[in-house]
Amino acid sequence: MIGAGYWGPNLARNLRASREWNLAAICDVDIDRARRVADAVGGAPVTADVQSILADPLIDAVAIATPARTHHSIAMAALDAGKHVMAEKPLADTPEHGAEMVQRAAERGLVLMADHTSCYTPAVLKMREVIASGEIGDVLFVDSLRINFGLIQPDVDVFWDLAPHDLSIMDFVLPGGLHATSVSAHGSDPLSSGKSSIGHLAMPLTDGVMAHLHVNWLSPTRTRRMVIGGTRHTLVWDDLNPQQRLSIYDRGVDISSISRATAKDRRAANISYRVGDTRASAFEEREALGSVVAEFAGAIRENRDPRTSGAAGLRVLSILDAAAGSLAAFGAPHPLGHESHRADVAA
Repeated sequence: MIGAGYWGPNLARNLRASREWNLAAICDVDIDRARRVADAVGGAPVTADVQSILADPLIDAVAIATPARTHHSIAMAALDAGKHVMAEKPLADTPEHGAEMVQRAAERGLVLMADHTSCYTPAVLKMREVIASGEIGDVLFVDSLRINFGLIQPDVDVFWDLAPHDLSIMDFVLPGGLHATSVSAHGSDPLSSGKSSIGHLAMPLTDGVMAHLHVNWLSPTRTRRMVIGGTRHTLVWDDLNPQQRLSIYDRGVDISSISRATAKDRRAANISYRVGDTRASAFEEREALGSVVAEFAGAIRENRDPRTSGAAGLRVLSILDAAAGSLAAFGAPHPLGHESHRADVAA
């Protein structure tokens, strides 16, 4: 494991607890910090030398939990050394760096996995299952809200800090992944910190779905909620409600009669609202990061792409990059490039 800062202790604990993994070493520029994490998980070799990790032929894989700006250089060196790689979100600091990582992994026949931990929570796994089954019908819209008070980051804005969680979930549960045609971003900096602490993203997707995301560092309340509306049912994910994390609503607009009408009749058609029952899905609660490290091992053993592959990480990264372009243009829609589509082919 490379990086023993904020996320490293959680990752080390789950790697040590997993039957799939032997935690061979913990690497950090701060050797005392690495030693504290090692002691907390029952002991592990520690080092400040990344090259010694990459040169060790007994090490199969590295898990990177360092700042995003360092992911590219570490991951490329690890892949060139024949190591499988899992990187904390976001995958890299630019789409170009992310695309190089995806391409190098494909060339070397190695697994590159994005640690999109939220995707491995039982509720989000159930969301993916429900949507894939067709139970909610065709997806019409996605509305996401992630707000809290504090935890303002010194080096990134609120989009890069909070949005990757929800963007990765959208990419994970939507059929075919998250493919936006453009991104419109509006940010606010009421603290005069030089970066947005409140932000809104609007993304028309390639299949006609509209996705919207609101992130905020300044809310006195903490909310983690996503609403996915379909032609038959609506899913509501409320991560902070342990009694009802995932609900399925049989209510919405009945568009069947309108869609069957002719263009002329459609203007005069009465919209029919459907009001039905609400049910909550039941599932066993477990720590998502345990499932993450198990998926990483499974992808390596089975020589397959992980469910949150490098290509998935690149799609999220492309949205963040387009949001930055839109912010620089005062909220004008910023078209997405084709990096994520190329990554899909390469992967």
